[in-house]
Amino acid sequence: MKVRLYAELAVAIALAAVLDLISKSLPLPRLPYGGSISLRALPILIIAMRHGTKAGMMAGGGYGVVDFLIHPVFVHPLQLLLDYPIALGALGSAGLVWGQRPTLSRGRLLVGILLASALRLAAHFVSGVVFFAQFAPAGQPLWLYSLLYNSSYIAPETIILILLTQLILRRMQTR
Repeated sequence: MKVRLYAELAVAIALAAVLDLISKSLPLPRLPYGGSISLRALPILIIAMRHGTKAGMMAGGGYGVVDFLIHPVFVHPLQLLLDYPIALGALGSAGLVWGQRPTLSRGRLLVGILLASALRLAAHFVSGVVFFAQFAPAGQPLWLYSLLYNSSYIAPETIILILLTQLILRRMQTR
């Protein structure tokens, strides 16, 4: 059974990388120091929905490593951990709310995605305050700069993920 789970995790990580590359080819805004609207979180959230928090965090953390290899932004080892495996691994926390797959509801779906996105935002926020402070406009508080910068792509992505996962949930429940 573990082989099947690991195979599904590998497929989800690969699909997340492909979805990110496709998203980057679309005419969507990209921020100069990393961050853009992408569908890469979708397979990770589905893993968390199907297999729980631990598997979701493994998929997210694994994808974080792959994402760094594809699009590296390196300032400090702690920044690398915060922006890649920790932030993307946090997406697996959605499994905490979703519980068992048969009881998955739209309300739990919403709360799970909001929780996962908030934790991801928190990791990027801390990284922004600590490691990217030099890019804040003069006179703007560092915390506000980091919050606005990271929210500018995580908030729209969260809305898109909520809409898409509701469609996927409907499809999963009709099987």
